[in-house]
Amino acid sequence: MEGRRQNNNRGDHQNKGLAIDEETTVDWRGRPSNPHKHGGMKAAVFVLGLQGFEIMGIAAVGNNLITYVINEMHFSLSKSANIVTNFVGTIFLMALLGGYLSDSYLGSFWTMIIFGFLELSGFILLSVQAHLPQLKPPQCNMITDGENCTEAKGFKALMFFLALYLVALGSGCVKPNMIAHGADQFNQNNPKQSKKLSTYFNAAYFAFSMGELVALTVLVWVQTHSGMDVGFGVSAAAMAMGLISLVSGTLYYRNKPPQGSIFTPIAQVFVAAFLKRKQICPNQQMLHGSQNYVPTNTLVLPSNSGNLVHTDRFSAMNTQLTKSFHIPPASLQSIPYILLIFVVPLYDTFFVPLARKFTGHESGISPLQRIGFGLFFATFSMVAAAIMEKKRRDSALNSGEIISIFWITPQFLIFGLSEMFTAVGLIEFFYKQSIKGMQAFLTAITYCSYSFGFYLSSLLVSLVNKITSSSSNGGWLGANDLNKDKLDCFYWLLAVLSFLNFLHYLFWARWHSRNSSSSAPISTFNQYEKNGDNQNHYSFNSSSKHIEDENIP
Repeated sequence: MEGRRQNNNRGDHQNKGLAIDEETTVDWRGRPSNPHKHGGMKAAVFVLGLQGFEIMGIAAVGNNLITYVINEMHFSLSKSANIVTNFVGTIFLMALLGGYLSDSYLGSFWTMIIFGFLELSGFILLSVQAHLPQLKPPQCNMITDGENCTEAKGFKALMFFLALYLVALGSGCVKPNMIAHGADQFNQNNPKQSKKLSTYFNAAYFAFSMGELVALTVLVWVQTHSGMDVGFGVSAAAMAMGLISLVSGTLYYRNKPPQGSIFTPIAQVFVAAFLKRKQICPNQQMLHGSQNYVPTNTLVLPSNSGNLVHTDRFSAMNTQLTKSFHIPPASLQSIPYILLIFVVPLYDTFFVPLARKFTGHESGISPLQRIGFGLFFATFSMVAAAIMEKKRRDSALNSGEIISIFWITPQFLIFGLSEMFTAVGLIEFFYKQSIKGMQAFLTAITYCSYSFGFYLSSLLVSLVNKITSSSSNGGWLGANDLNKDKLDCFYWLLAVLSFLNFLHYLFWARWHSRNSSSSAPISTFNQYEKNGDNQNHYSFNSSSKHIEDENIP
């Protein structure tokens, strides 16, 4: 009888935890959401619209930013490279700010609205600055007369950097909330909606690929033929369309309101652990229960090896598509996204249902398995790049033949598959395993991991060039001539590093899987008591399906 009573109490406690989850989801007026009217894919589609248009605008700016900074603002090559690097790094780092403000004070929807308009204002200001001669230094050819060109200073530089960092601040704060708010439209406790959540993550990457594809083709063409002022204006128009899409779904969203500072429950856990460090834990699930939601030990730096593919390498190949049309070198970066807009729907339509029959997992394979496949494929992407580069250089040196650009298709296909598995797997893992009320903040960590990979890739290029340049045969990357450089050796090095990265990831993934499997599910880890009433302001919920998500073969 006593055991049955305890089980009933535990069941009641779990039901209360589920009820709290439902109550924390509200509509646009702050009333409890109706599962028949709010949420689901019909609401997430509006967020996907914002994601596609936002990446379209920001990718178009970032793609030709260094050209604009050199040719129009007359900064030196080294300063221009630093400006672009700092711009990209700021976007990634601001993702943490956006996640913190969303989870703690504003909520995902209002964070996207506020910082989305900041990003839009930055695009508009960039367009105005690029259009008005009064806001730029006198025109000058940096190639033929670079010494006499006047660098942008004072008010002109101020306007440029103000516009640029408005874009960086807005984009960084919007990015993690697009993923989190779209995923919030699905109730993970509902098996049907849990399957749709997996579809949403794939759809989000499809929207990202479409935005990148349009940016690297249409918008690059506009910037090249109509000027950067028009190009920046088109980016502003794209961002405006994204905000319109977001606002259009207001009546359909289920919103998770902020719960105060996200660091408060974390501090409470550490304080409680310290105060009770000498007590004997009677139940192992209390010791391991929260580990399913603290994935810090499995943080993986995604392979950014693809960012090291030089555009100059494309110029050394035959880019002729027809007798009268040549593919612009900058647009060749769109090849992976052309492939992905076909691969992603096929993956979600055919592979996921087939894998689901064997694994029983709603995503076909678990997020950790998906990340592992992506990192494994990254190795073969670099192997394909090394083999192709060796063929290109041998053809150029031995027979003077310039091979077709289509030879790079296999490496781009493998790299695209690698990115699809890794990027979506990371986002899904962090969102599903994160502490309740911290989805946006921990989703932002994925963007920071890309930032670290970006900086490490630049460091690796400099380090390899410095080490190899001391040899009698010359450096791998120091001659500024692809036919004299040994880029294929560099790709082989990247293949080795990618495989070591995969093994490093596999070790921590298995460690996390073993620790998760040893923990039993608990409904509520922490309750905050006030005035004698048990008010669950911060609940660290877990369920058995989260443990299954972590199984690694």
